[in-house]
Amino acid sequence: MIFDACRTLLKLGRHVDPLVESMTKADLVENVTARIARTAGPTISKKDCARVVDAFLDAIKEALQEQKNIEVRGFGTFKIRQRKTRMARNPRTGSPVEVSARPVPVFKPSKELRAMVAGVDESMLEDEEGDEMNEA
Repeated sequence: MIFDACRTLLKLGRHVDPLVESMTKADLVENVTARIARTAGPTISKKDCARVVDAFLDAIKEALQEQKNIEVRGFGTFKIRQRKTRMARNPRTGSPVEVSARPVPVFKPSKELRAMVAGVDESMLEDEEGDEMNEA
C-alpha cells in the first residue's frame, strides 16, 4: 500500500517520503499557541502567534539578505555561504555552461539540536567546529 502511494506521488513529479511528516507554518503556529497556553494560560490568540512567527521568519530573511549571520543558542546558525563559480552542463544540449558565484543560505544545527534529533547525549557527538557547513 505504501509502495503504491509512493509510486503515485512519483508519477505526479513529486517525491515525498510517506514515513516522514512535514510541519507547515500553520502547524508551527498551532504548536506554539498550544505551548504558550499550557505554560502561561490562554494569553495569546492564534492570530497574534502567527504574527510573531511571521515576524521571526521575516527577521531571519532580512538578516540573511543583509549578509548577516543569525545564531540561536541551542538551535543553530543561519549563515550566507559564497558558492564558487563552477562548470555545469545544459541538460538539453549537454554543452558546458558556467554557473556564476553566488551567495546561498545555509543552516548548521547546534550540537544540542543534533543530539536531540539523534536521540543521544551531546557528549556522544563529535565536535564539528572546524568542518565546513553543508551547502543548501
